[in-house]
Amino acid sequence: MARRYPQWATPDRQLHLVGLFLDSKGFCVFGHKLCPIPEHHYEVYIECLIADWKADDRLQRQAEWEAERWQMHRVGERRYPLHGQFSAVSKDIFFAEQPLYYLAGLGISGLTFKPFAKIRLSSSFVNLYISLGDTLKGLSKSKRRKAIRYGKPLPYDIDREIVNICRLAVRHYLEKAR
Repeated sequence: MARRYPQWATPDRQLHLVGLFLDSKGFCVFGHKLCPIPEHHYEVYIECLIADWKADDRLQRQAEWEAERWQMHRVGERRYPLHGQFSAVSKDIFFAEQPLYYLAGLGISGLTFKPFAKIRLSSSFVNLYISLGDTLKGLSKSKRRKAIRYGKPLPYDIDREIVNICRLAVRHYLEKAR
């Protein structure tokens, strides 16, 4: 079974301790004959030295963690607000990056038994209910139900068709509202 050494016991530090012992022959590390200062004796001196190494390692790990944390949080820097709470420039950037609408969900109309999409216009409280016609006809009953009830993803071509219908309906609504 391999022997585990403490984290502070790197090869360089172990070599330094052996060198200290050989130089002091286990007595005063500063070479004094009959040294009356207890802190100069080898055993006491290396305990303080090891405590310093542990503190250095702790500070090093803390600095590495801070640097890593800074790097992780630096990646997704937001470009707004640029100055203050929400300046005019940052407001323009924010609204330019907003999508035109958000798909809130799919459902089946209780009156017509046809599928519809609930759309929320961005930066607005307006919800639109858009009829999808027969777009979900190509799906099995199980897949339709899972998509409507649980928000499961739809096949790519059906999803693109729904996105196009919603985009056209939102554009028509916004032109009409002007």
